[in-house]
Amino acid sequence: MMFAVAMTFIDQTIVSIAAPDIVSELGLSASGMQWVINAYLLSLAAFFALGGRLADLWGPRRVVVIGTLVFVVSSVLCGCVPSGDYALTWLIVFRALQGLGAALLFPAALAVVVAVFPVERRGRALALFFGLTGALTAVGPLLGGWLTAWTWRAIFWVNVPVAIAALVLTALAGIPDRRREESLDVKGALLIVAGMGLSVLGFQQSAAWGWDNAATWVCIAGGLAILYAFCRYELRTPRHPLVNLAVFRDRAFTVDALVLFFAMLAFVPLFFFASVYAQVSLSASPNQAALYLLYFFAGFAIASQWGGRILDKRGARPAMRIGCALGAVGFALWAGKLTDLSMHDQWPYAALAGAGIGFVLAPASTDAVNRSINSSYGEVTGITQTVRNYAASVGLAVFGTLLTHSMTDRVEETLRTRGVPPDAQRPMARDVTEAITGNADTRTPTGDGPTQTAMRDAMPAIRLDFAEANQWVFYGMAVALAVGYFCALRHPGGRAEDVYAAPEGAAAHAPPPARPVTGPPDAGS
Repeated sequence: MMFAVAMTFIDQTIVSIAAPDIVSELGLSASGMQWVINAYLLSLAAFFALGGRLADLWGPRRVVVIGTLVFVVSSVLCGCVPSGDYALTWLIVFRALQGLGAALLFPAALAVVVAVFPVERRGRALALFFGLTGALTAVGPLLGGWLTAWTWRAIFWVNVPVAIAALVLTALAGIPDRRREESLDVKGALLIVAGMGLSVLGFQQSAAWGWDNAATWVCIAGGLAILYAFCRYELRTPRHPLVNLAVFRDRAFTVDALVLFFAMLAFVPLFFFASVYAQVSLSASPNQAALYLLYFFAGFAIASQWGGRILDKRGARPAMRIGCALGAVGFALWAGKLTDLSMHDQWPYAALAGAGIGFVLAPASTDAVNRSINSSYGEVTGITQTVRNYAASVGLAVFGTLLTHSMTDRVEETLRTRGVPPDAQRPMARDVTEAITGNADTRTPTGDGPTQTAMRDAMPAIRLDFAEANQWVFYGMAVALAVGYFCALRHPGGRAEDVYAAPEGAAAHAPPPARPVTGPPDAGS
């Protein structure tokens, strides 16, 4: 199952490294490229709850196979995108289908792992599962840098051998399928997909439409209103809702979900912004940008294993508090070093930020699954992964807007000091912001006119402008981790298996039937 989900985690980051080459060859805009990345994350967030429910209804093994096939076929088609007017639409559609395949695959794979390990070994097993699958995200930048040197299309085609191996291993494992004879909540599924899609559309397009545009707020407010209607509908559905929201009555589960949300605001968006920063401001090649991100993952990998041990001994709260604090400090210090334009000077702070995220992800995710008493594991996994991937989509959109506005203002000021005519400063600044985000050094303006000459002279300053604009993004990530720290303070503490254990001398508490009308007791009581 870890092999099966490997390609879904790799795909969250591998496209970021290839982004400049994709933009250059297909003629995409920076905002369009963000949608190529965001379509995958949004589809994950929108369909994870459905994927977890289908794993319960159809059986996890069948859903793993279906999800793998959807994912790999979509990957092949992404790699076959034709050049021309339909390139952006093609990529967005099949990236979204990739996200659908991953949303089907991951909850089902986790349900298999949960079924294999007894409860006394489940905490360590799930910590290892979440830790290693999260660490696989580090393979994306490295593999992406190597494959992009050949062709960026290979970043999609590399999923084919991985998928074939995963399907063979799944067949050899002899996994039994346990199904539930229950109905699918179609209306609930439609509501959550529409609500998430509309709200993220508003966040994403705020850079192009502007925050003073009514359409931006109509999308954001409309999406949130639909998500609110979804929650009301699910609470009024006593039989077989898509998501059993009663699980949020457990305070520890709610805190786990909140900490995951704020951590993921920074985690996945980091790969896009850091890799483009390396290639623009540091003039790094794709391979060098991958090595730049490796500093982050060195801290992540070490802290992930350490956090798993803390979880087994003391529960999730200490690991989450340590992780959020380290992450907030690490991102803030990293932001302060971005304008030095030195890759080697930044590695301690990148590693510190990675360690913070590593301490958080595995313990928070594992603790949430361990507290799924009275709910199915597929369902609870659908909830937590929906939270994680929706946060990643929102983070990419919000930080992208912040970067675009900050970069445009700085470039406009740079062009003004270089003598560009006032009426041309703002339009040129917008064009430079889009172009330089995708490709820094190979789009130097040509020609002998005063505007072109001023632009060529301004390119070193513009690379510094981009670093300064990225500082605001990294400070925003530090703020997100700081908010996560204050959420972690509300965690009741203790290990889930101790909280739900039976009194001394009694039999261990076993999970009651899967979908009761009432929720679990408050873990803090």
